[in-house]
Amino acid sequence: MSEDLAIDVQGMTKRFGTRTVVNKIDLQVKKGEIYGFLGPNGSGKTTFIRMLCGLLKADEGSGTCLGFDVIKQSEEIKKQVGYMTQRFSFYEDLSIRENLDFVARMYGIKNREKTVSESIKRLGLAGREQQLAGQLSGGWKQRLALAACLIHEPKLLLLDEPTAGVDPKARRDFWEQIHQLAAEGLTFLITTHYMDEAERCHRLAYIAYGDLLTHGTVQEVVESAHLTTWQVKGGDLLKLAGELRGKPGIHQAVAFGSSLHVSGGDEAALEKAIEPYRKDHEWTQIRSGLEDVFIHLMDKSKDNFAAAA
Repeated sequence: MSEDLAIDVQGMTKRFGTRTVVNKIDLQVKKGEIYGFLGPNGSGKTTFIRMLCGLLKADEGSGTCLGFDVIKQSEEIKKQVGYMTQRFSFYEDLSIRENLDFVARMYGIKNREKTVSESIKRLGLAGREQQLAGQLSGGWKQRLALAACLIHEPKLLLLDEPTAGVDPKARRDFWEQIHQLAAEGLTFLITTHYMDEAERCHRLAYIAYGDLLTHGTVQEVVESAHLTTWQVKGGDLLKLAGELRGKPGIHQAVAFGSSLHVSGGDEAALEKAIEPYRKDHEWTQIRSGLEDVFIHLMDKSKDNFAAAA
């Protein structure tokens, strides 16, 4: 393993019965990197994260997480990883301070009171430490969860859709905190469904139904899809989308606000398909975005749940 890698795994596989939910995934994440992990619901993202932090044992695969063997040294990995789940998982009838003190007790942290106080200050929770967790808004619950993840000073944070249900201002504040922590050397693996958040990551990977389909920087991921995309404006776009879908050369026709995005992987075939519709609408070729790429990848993927049924 290279010394600059926090995660270096190969062939990670997990099956439940006849269904393979994580299929031979290789992944390398650098220390201090914010790595986005994207994909549709049920694609295996959470299962993969749980294997990395020792909560699930892989059926196949090998590699290291923070220098420890992911199969044989899961207990050592757990001590140096913070895991933030999708759902708020703290005691709602305890205050912020009481929740953090409880987490600190679980990790056997010395100088608990000082550590908890520093955590409250660092995450901007000062003045609210006596407020019950159940009375917090989504954004403040998120800060509490992040503070709890950090209290034992982990080297890697695994965040599973951490901003789901949080307002845009709280999401932006959260990501600013993430980038500050990464600049201090902390490594992040973050699952998200938000394309704007994906673009805030240093690198990202896309998994669909257990298979890793693409990875790299945002630019590398977009370029590797080889998609041509047109933005269409004009009247009755819903009817136009219905007519375009399914035609040879057109992979997707998707509404984007007051316009339509029409994409295809074969530029010549796409041009031929849209030619009859050019005169009645305004067509502008644009750079394909992450959402265009991910919809394209998802449409090409096979649902492994249906296949196993």
